[in-house]
Amino acid sequence: MNIDPWIVRAIIYQDIAIAYLQFCYKIIPVRALPELINPPQGGKKTKEKRMGLKPDRWIREMAHEQKMIEPFVDNQVRQGVISYGVSSYGYDVRVANEFKIFTNVFSATVDPKNFDTKSMVDFVGDVCVVPPNSFALARTVEYFRIPRKVLTICLGKSTYARCGIIVNVTPFEPEWEGFVTLEISNTTPLPAKIYANEGLAQVLFFEADEECDISYADKKGKYQKQQSIVLPKL
Repeated sequence: MNIDPWIVRAIIYQDIAIAYLQFCYKIIPVRALPELINPPQGGKKTKEKRMGLKPDRWIREMAHEQKMIEPFVDNQVRQGVISYGVSSYGYDVRVANEFKIFTNVFSATVDPKNFDTKSMVDFVGDVCVVPPNSFALARTVEYFRIPRKVLTICLGKSTYARCGIIVNVTPFEPEWEGFVTLEISNTTPLPAKIYANEGLAQVLFFEADEECDISYADKKGKYQKQQSIVLPKL
């Protein structure tokens, strides 16, 4: 069976990202939870500080009381759409109907230090078609306000992943806020449809035992309070 190498790369990069977060932020692997809660006979609970994955109750509370997610959908909407809304341990975000699609019409070079806007064309609509082996940017319907002790990771939904469509989003840092810019890769040799106002990715929330010294807001991050799809900044 031939597997597209871009799919293999995406899976590897995703595994590396999760391993990196576990190492740097001491996120608890699911398989380690039983031993932490019920240590072996004669053993002691670890004193190492860790980040815990937050459940649906916490997500609802933070959304209603601190406006962490707006607009907030208090349940899973599934009928006839790619699902979105709160889930057991996360929140499935929707993609808005605004897209920027990569094009080679103007023969521009992609340079993250000096990004040429001619690299992309704008599209607004209910269904965005990403060309084969191409890429698009979009944004979430939801506006996020991340608490100071919280870090998130965001992974693409399995419905799209099974079609060779990979969603890449960097972590939402403590006290970051804004609409999330979504990176969508079509790794297939065929055109791929992205459905606006339906689920695209799932956000997981991890809360630390202690506050960080410097948050994203403190350092005045360049993507703070973004209101639309934001292109690379230096």
